[in-house]
Amino acid sequence: MSDLIKHVSDASFEADVLQSDKLVLVDYWAEWCGPCKAIAPVLEELAKEYGASVQITKMNVDENRAIPAKFGIRGIPTLMLFKNGQFADTLVGNHPKAKIKAFVDAQL
Repeated sequence: MSDLIKHVSDASFEADVLQSDKLVLVDYWAEWCGPCKAIAPVLEELAKEYGASVQITKMNVDENRAIPAKFGIRGIPTLMLFKNGQFADTLVGNHPKAKIKAFVDAQL
């Protein structure tokens, strides 16, 4: 896993996501999820491309229950964008890089 992607937890979510001054993408995932594994390299590429302008994070839904429940996560992978500490948009499922990039670019 890259140093560019931050792993967040129920405990760190407020500081890492809601108090961030950057656009934050949260990838809700699980170890056993095939589509989650398929999307991981795309997120790595995007983390390199966006650099400091977007913080890409991952939250394991098996290890963290409170935040996924709060935001109604029912299927994974779910990508959620937060801008200025506020929920901005969501994208559910494994999508091509171009679609994920357009999803993020719409909030930049």
